[in-house]
Parts: sequence; structure tokens; C-alpha cells
Amino acid sequence: MNRLSKLFPTASLSVYLVAMAILATVPLLIFVVFLLSELERNEYDALRREVALDAQTIAVNFERKLEDMATTLRLLSGASELKSGDLAAFHARTSASLGEGSLYVLLVAADGTQTLNTRVPFGTALGKMSNIEDLHSAIAAKRVQASGIFYGATAKQWVFNLTMPLPEDLSAVGDAIVMTQNAGDLASMTSTEGLPNGWSAALLDADGKVIVSTGPDNIPSAQPFPGQMLKLMTGANASTVLRDGDSRTMLGYARVGDWPWRVVVWGPVSAAQSTIVSTWRQLILGSVVLLGISLGVVLIAANQLRRSIRQIARMAERIGHGEIVSPEITKVKEANQVSIALSNASFDRAQAEERVQFILQELVHRTKNILSLVQAMMRQLARSTDDIEEFQKAVSGRLSGLAQSIEALAKQKWGGIPISSVIKLQLATVTGDSERITLRGQDFLANANAVQNLGLVLHELATNSVKYGALSVPDGRILVEWERYVDEEQQVGLRMRWSESGGPPVVQPSRRGFGTTVIERHAAAAFGGKVTIDFDEKGLRWSLAAPLSAFESKRDHVEQPAS
Repeated sequence: MNRLSKLFPTASLSVYLVAMAILATVPLLIFVVFLLSELERNEYDALRREVALDAQTIAVNFERKLEDMATTLRLLSGASELKSGDLAAFHARTSASLGEGSLYVLLVAADGTQTLNTRVPFGTALGKMSNIEDLHSAIAAKRVQASGIFYGATAKQWVFNLTMPLPEDLSAVGDAIVMTQNAGDLASMTSTEGLPNGWSAALLDADGKVIVSTGPDNIPSAQPFPGQMLKLMTGANASTVLRDGDSRTMLGYARVGDWPWRVVVWGPVSAAQSTIVSTWRQLILGSVVLLGISLGVVLIAANQLRRSIRQIARMAERIGHGEIVSPEITKVKEANQVSIALSNASFDRAQAEERVQFILQELVHRTKNILSLVQAMMRQLARSTDDIEEFQKAVSGRLSGLAQSIEALAKQKWGGIPISSVIKLQLATVTGDSERITLRGQDFLANANAVQNLGLVLHELATNSVKYGALSVPDGRILVEWERYVDEEQQVGLRMRWSESGGPPVVQPSRRGFGTTVIERHAAAAFGGKVTIDFDEKGLRWSLAAPLSAFESKRDHVEQPAS
């Protein structure tokens, strides 16, 4: 490197910059000559790819359109009105569903006789549909098929159909259900807005007839697409060029999914390339001129950047020492953004340290509460049994439910869990089956204390139901519902009910065990409310009425109803 530097003379910075400008300009000018000779060919190849992609994009839109129509037909074929034969109700419902759009539904027999047409009021005398051949084809194929363009006798204009055969059990109302649309209503989907100036687009049916067309070369509906272009369209998705003397017309075409339609876009190659070539020439010429200007600007900008970087580096050093720093304002916007970000980071770092301290304190508090709760639970269970194995099993089940609640709270940073999730979590721990359990009520975020205490109560209720109640038999059902109310002192409260049905006859227990203590005394004490237990022979009824504040988290509550 040192030997190479000896080849450079001692000179001013301006001399070196001029030499750099000359060395940069000469290769650029040589490249321009080559670029101009290659540009037209490259743009031509790119244009072929783009027109094929444009045709495919339009084809995808039509594919979605047809798939949506086919889906609508499948939904309509399962309507209860069809099964009951109430065509008047089906006509009214279908007309209301389709609204004032351009889609209409027909019910037709195999011979083409119409039994219903939403294009006209129900009860209007109807003849045979216009394209019976496509009807027969769809019935024979036993699947949804799209027709070609044809003149509708009822619509009095060019239309197309989507025909779906009906199952044999609906033969009383018709053999097929048909959705028809005016061809002219598809004009917006063949918009040439994204195509080069002077280009056109068209949608063709299986016979090569135009369904709809837009652009300067607009072809009327039902007219055959030019044969010389049609012959060049081979394959599913590609582009080709039609040469006529010195003029060249490029075509991009694509098949509309699995449907028998095709989309084609076409136009003169010269119209698509003239603007691009001109723009590139101006860009290359401008780059030569700007090269000299940029060298001078670079020197000024480099000096500003050097100052800005030094200021930001000093900020970073202060942040490393734990300081809260204010942003340094420089002449460079990006540097200012970094400066502001560093300043915010210093504040965030201080706040994060405070949050860590808060979380540690909260963790200690929660741990003490949980240990106290576990100790009380173990003491109570120890009094109710002398069997070590039974004691271990009882403790293990309840600790499992408590662990589920604590894990769910930890994931939410102890900020609360939707009440429906609390119920589902506890019931799943015991029953593992949610199909026989129904939840009903407006969801909201339950606070940490409510999650833990309500989890214990629900665990006991579910355990009792599995052993002795509704969940001990296959046909048993559980309904958990909650609702808000306003008491005599205008305080908002929450009433939660547990109702069992379909189980064995309920017998009131002869003694009070740990489970009864939890669902009655512990629930009332934990929420500062009132518990009611009804040992109804048809199923246990348990309810808790307490202030809403004992349940709801301070965060915004959830509005979605549980199901």
C-alpha cells in the first residue's frame, strides 16, 4: 500500500477531486453507449414479462369473482326454503341477500324451464332460459360450470351464467340453480388503468368470444376476438408478439384458474417503450451532470456528519455511565433521529430499572399470598382425611389448578385474564372436555386475586361434578353464567351461577368437607360477597353475588361475549 501511494503526486484536494470526477465520468460515458444499445432489448423482454403478469393479475380477480359466485350458489342450494319448497320465501331471501347489485338467481328444470328468477318479481310468468346447452353440460358434469357470453331473454342484454346442478332431493323445485350477471358489469375488472397508454384488455369465453372489453381497441360483447391474435395464444399464461410490417402488437394472456375463460391484454410495443427509453436517457445524462455537483456536496456533508457522529458518540458514553441525556440537535435529520432515540433509550432504561424493582416486589407479594393460600389449603385437607394417599391426591389436584392460574397470570404480567378463559382453564384441568360445558356472559378482565380464588372455587365445583354430579354421567351438562347488576346502594356487582343438569339425583352431604368450605366460606370471604348453594334433586345450583371491583381488573375490560 505504501509503494502504491508513492505513485500519487502531492496535490491539493481539489486536484484529486477533479481527477476523480474525470475518472468516474469517462467509464460512465462508455457505459452509456453500451446501455443505450441494450436498453431497448432489455425493456422489451421486461415488457413481455409484465404484460403476462398484468393478464394473470386480472385473471386472478376474475377467478375470485367466479369462486365467490360458486360459493354463493352452494350456500343458496342448502337454503331451508328450497328444502321446504317455499319458493316465494327463497325469492325474497335471495333478492335481499344479493341486494341491488347485478347478480340474479334462477331455478330451472332440466329442459330449461324457469321456476324462479330474481331478476323479475316472484309469480311472473317465465319461459325457458336462453342457454339450455350449457345447462345440460353442467347437469351432465355434475359440477359448477361457467357459460359463455349469450343474449339473455329476460335481461335483454348480454349476460353469462354460473350453473350448479341440484341434488335429487330438490328436484321438486328444479334441477339446477343458476347465477347470472350482465357482462357489462364486469367492465371495471378489465380496467386498463395499470397498463401502458393505448393498451386494451378483454375477457374471453371458451369459444374465443369477448365477454367484456375496455381500452382504445374496445371490442363489443359477444364479438369474436381477432383470429390472428387468438392463434398466437397458446399455453395457460404467457405473452407473444404480432408483427405487421414495422408495427408490433404485444399480447399478454392468462387462463382464469380452472374456468374455461381467458384474459388478454394487448397494445403497441412502441407506446409502452417510448417513455421508458426517454426517461433512462435523461437519467443517464443527468447523472453525468450531477456527478460534479455531488463531489462538492459530499465534502460539506462529510464535515457535518463528522460533527454529528462525535455528538452522538458523547451521548452514548453518558448513557453507558447510567445518565439520562437530552437529545443533541445537529444539521442532519437522521442523526437527530438517532439522538432522540438515544435520549428515549436513556429514559426507557431508567423506567425499565424501576419496572424490574416493581416486578420483584410484586413477585414477593404474590409468592407470600400463594404460600399462605397453600398452607391454609393443606391444613384444611389434613383435617378432613387420615389417608396419606388421598391427601396427596387432593393436594396435587388443587395445586395443579392453582399452578394453571398462576402460569396464565404470569403470561399476562399479572394484569388480568378474561373471565371466560379463567373458567375454561380450570374446567379443562379437571374435566378435559368442554363440549358439555356452556359459558354465558359478557367477558371482562379478571384481576389476579379473582383468578386465583375463583380458580380454587371452580376446581372444587368441577371435581365434585365429576365425582358425584352432572359430569359423572355421559348426559350431564354444566351451565356457567355471569351478569352484572346494581344493588340498592347503586353499586355495580357481579352474580355468577353454576348450574348442573342431566346428572344423578342430588343428595345433600351429611358433613361439610374441604370442598364445601371452599365453594361457600372461602368464596364469600375472598370476594366479599354472598354464596348460595341449592342441592336441588335435578342438579346442584351454586351462585355468588359480590362487588364487581372484587373481580374486574383495572385494565380495560373485554367486550366480547363468551360462548
